[in-house]
Formats: sequence, C-alpha cells, structure tokens
Amino acid sequence: MKHKFLFSVFTIFFILVFVGLGTWQIIRLNWKNNLILEIENSLKNPPVELSQSNKENFLKIKASGFIDFEKQIYLYNLDDSGTPGFEVINPITIGDEDYLINRGWIPFEKKGTEEIDLINQKNIVGTLKLQGRKNIFKPDNDLKENYWFSLNREDILEFTGKNFSEYIIYLDGNYQFPKPKKITANISNNHQKYALTWFSLALSILLIYLYFRKKNY
Repeated sequence: MKHKFLFSVFTIFFILVFVGLGTWQIIRLNWKNNLILEIENSLKNPPVELSQSNKENFLKIKASGFIDFEKQIYLYNLDDSGTPGFEVINPITIGDEDYLINRGWIPFEKKGTEEIDLINQKNIVGTLKLQGRKNIFKPDNDLKENYWFSLNREDILEFTGKNFSEYIIYLDGNYQFPKPKKITANISNNHQKYALTWFSLALSILLIYLYFRKKNY
C-alpha cells in the first residue's frame, strides 16, 4: 500500500511539473508574439532623426556622422546564402555620442579594399539594435590581425580606445559591398511546439498512470 501511495505521489508530481513547464511556454509564446508585433510595427515606420529620438530596439533612424575607417572591424559571419566572410563594422560619431555601425557583409577578398569604404556619411539610414550577448563557444578575437568573432566590449575598447552606445546601427541602403544586413522580425518562436511537448508528456503520464491504477488497484 505504501509503494502504491509513493508511486501516485511521484506520478502526480511529474504531471504537475510538465503542466507547469507547458504553461510557462504559453506565457513565453504570448510575450514573443507581442514582441514580434512590436518589431514589425517599428520596422514599418519611417526613419526618425537619431539625435532627436529616444533610443529603442528596432527603431528606424536617419543621421549624419563621421565614420572612423582607421578602426574598421572585420567580424566573421555568413551571408544569407551561407557563404563565409566578414561584417564590416565602424565607429561612428553622431553629435556627441559614439556608436558602432554595421555596414554589412563582404567576402574575405574584399577586406582592406578601398571600394568597401564608399558611403555617404551625411545620409545614414538604418535600424538600431541592442547588442546581443557573446556566445561563449566562439573563439577569441585576433585584434592584431583584425579578425573578430564577437563584439567583445573590452576588445573594442582596446582596439578603438572608445566606449560605445549599447545600440548598434545596422545600415540600410542599396550598397553592393558591404551588403547591408536586412533586419526583420523573423526571430525564433518555438514556444508553441515546446508547450505541446510538455502538455503531451503530462497527458501521456496521466494515461499510463490511470491504466496501471485500474489494473493493479
């Protein structure tokens, strides 16, 4: 009798845990859907003057500034087709604030060429994005060779001698090289799938428990 009681407690505990995890994923799903909607609405708006606006994630902006090509950063990344190359990132001073501007992707052989530095600094149009966290599995940056795997803030300070806004400007425009990165609301949203998985596990355990209870009690 004691073993049957403990088995029931053990089973109900796991059912509640899985139901709780499923409920949490539903909460996350609603949050993610609202976030995607906010991003989509923001990206539909016309660009606003950066110096006259409150900075926020995915805000479309326009500005004029001074780009530092001497401290140009080459960040390893793939293009949309999976081809390896670099994202070209520069310090830019807008008003009295320093930002990093991601001007887009180039193939390896374009590194250091003059053609990638052609840009109208008086007409910068782009999108603000908060810098993401560093992936701990990425290699360390090689500052001497200017070969980067992450925008580590300590490395950026050492390389440029400056601190920058937490927002990065992603350039927009019809440039061939660097090819600007298209910013969309296409972000991972698998919470519904996870919720169904947890609820299915809870239901499966409940059905198995009821079967054994009917058979053995």
